[in-house]
Amino acid sequence: MTSARDIEILTRFARIIAADGYTHGLQPVQWQALQFLAYANRFSRTPKGLTAWLGQTKGSVSQTILALEAKGLVKRASDEGDRRVVRVELTDAGRSLLGEPPAAMAAQMLDRLAKTDREHLVAAVEAMLREHLSASGQQAFGQCRNCRHFSVEAAGHNRCALLGVPLTDHDGDLICVEQDAA
Repeated sequence: MTSARDIEILTRFARIIAADGYTHGLQPVQWQALQFLAYANRFSRTPKGLTAWLGQTKGSVSQTILALEAKGLVKRASDEGDRRVVRVELTDAGRSLLGEPPAAMAAQMLDRLAKTDREHLVAAVEAMLREHLSASGQQAFGQCRNCRHFSVEAAGHNRCALLGVPLTDHDGDLICVEQDAA
């Protein structure tokens, strides 16, 4: 049985992590949007992908994108292959902001743990998140290279069988809204 204390500790931890970014004049959701855009592949950097990642409404995500655009941290552009699709990209200022010290609060907290404790914590949180997303019918996301559609054709030359496009090794390390765990 989960105790009220366990729930409060997990909730407080999540609140502290989510508040990271206020020091840069950003709301937590804006900071999380920037982080998503930094780690997502080119197919996932859309308002729809960001909405699924954040678990928020289209309207809330639209307001987040507008605020980040006004701050000069992101830009929107039509997809070259499909003009109906809007891509959201970090600007140089957005990338620079993400690279500034100090390290993210989560990284600082995790770095203070012993390696095995960190591995166990991350595995437990990942399992909880995966189970919750599955039970609620939400998208789990995941690394491209761990997807059943990812195939290696030659060193440094990969392919997404689902979308029928070539992928770089770097693409394989990014998260994808279409990811289907292998």
